[in-house]
Amino acid sequence: MKYKVGSGIAEPALSGFERANMQQKVQRINYMEKECIRLAQRGDASAQRDIYLGYVRYLTAVCARYIIRDEDLKDVLQESFIKIFSSIERFEYRGEGSLKAWMTRIVVNEALKFLGKEAVRFTFISGWQNLPETVEDDDPDGMEEIPPEIVQEMIRSLPAGYRTVFNLYMFEEKNHMEIAALLHIGESTSASQLHRAKAVLARQIKEYRNNISTVRDEYERQTVER
Repeated sequence: MKYKVGSGIAEPALSGFERANMQQKVQRINYMEKECIRLAQRGDASAQRDIYLGYVRYLTAVCARYIIRDEDLKDVLQESFIKIFSSIERFEYRGEGSLKAWMTRIVVNEALKFLGKEAVRFTFISGWQNLPETVEDDDPDGMEEIPPEIVQEMIRSLPAGYRTVFNLYMFEEKNHMEIAALLHIGESTSASQLHRAKAVLARQIKEYRNNISTVRDEYERQTVER
C-alpha cells in the first residue's frame, strides 16, 4: 500500500511473506469477481445484484460529477445499469479494474447523452467574466487541506459546459481532441472551457481558504480574550 505523496510518511517495506500474502488476496478477489461476472453473463440474478451493490455507490459518484438534479441522476443511473446488464455478456474480463472501467465508460456516455438532450451550451457564462487570464495546471496550494466532498461540490457548482469538459479532462483523462469529438465542439472550445473551469475553481478554493482562515483567527482571538 502506498501513502499519499507529500504526506510525510515513508512507504512501509513489505516482507516477502507479506507481499505473497497480498498477492494471494488480490488473486482471490480477481477470481471471485471473474466468477461473478461469468454468472452474471449467464443471467444469474444474484450475481447481477452483487455487481450492482458492489459498484452502485462509485458509479453514482461518477454520474453526480456530470448530472446535478437528483431525479435526472436516478434516470441516468437506471439507464446505465440497464445498458450494463443488457450488454454484460459481451464484456471481456481483462483483469482487476476492467469491469469498473467498462461500467464507468457506460455511465459517462449515458450522462453525456443526457446532457446532449438538455442542449448544454459551451459558452462563456454571464457572471464569470472576472477570472484570471492564466491558471496553474497543478492544483492550487492548500487544496489538500479542503475536504474532498467540498471540492466535489465546487466542481458540481460549475456551469454545465465547464463542468463537463473539466470532468472529461481531469477524471476520464481525455485530451481536447477526444473531448471535442465526444461533445461535438471545437478543440479550442474544449481548451477554453477547461481554462475557465480551472479559473473558477481556483477562485472558489481561494475564497474557501480565506473563510476558513477568518473563522480560525476569530476563534483564536476569542480564546485569548477568555
